[in-house]
Amino acid sequence: MIAYDLKCDQGHLFEGWFEDADAFENQQTKGLVTCPVCDSAAVTRQLSTFAIKTSTGSGADRPKIDFEALGRRIVNYVQNNFDDVGSDFATEALKIHYGASEPRNIRGVSTDREERMLREEGVPYFKFPGSSKPPESGSGDDSS
Repeated sequence: MIAYDLKCDQGHLFEGWFEDADAFENQQTKGLVTCPVCDSAAVTRQLSTFAIKTSTGSGADRPKIDFEALGRRIVNYVQNNFDDVGSDFATEALKIHYGASEPRNIRGVSTDREERMLREEGVPYFKFPGSSKPPESGSGDDSS
């Protein structure tokens, strides 16, 4: 399928979907492509307002992402902006969900059974992978 931006002789813009370019040409020749606003069959294709950039193959011109630093920033954000409720995570999440506690960001641990129960109750949560310990922010030197 291909989508074309179309315009009638009255200036109305609209979109049309076709099997391919030949299908558009065939339908237009038969007068089957008409403006949905004024029913004019004098329709032309317009330049699309978007484009899809294809990869150059090497990827050398793309900026490099430091995933380790990004991970540290995410962990630090969660540690600094979420209340640590420890093993009471499921209980606190339920209290917040049902309005028994003030809404706030929480973090903690839960068992598989508690997570199943939270899903069944419709409590939204995100299981953040990794350790509950803060990441090492040293120079990367593992020597003691």
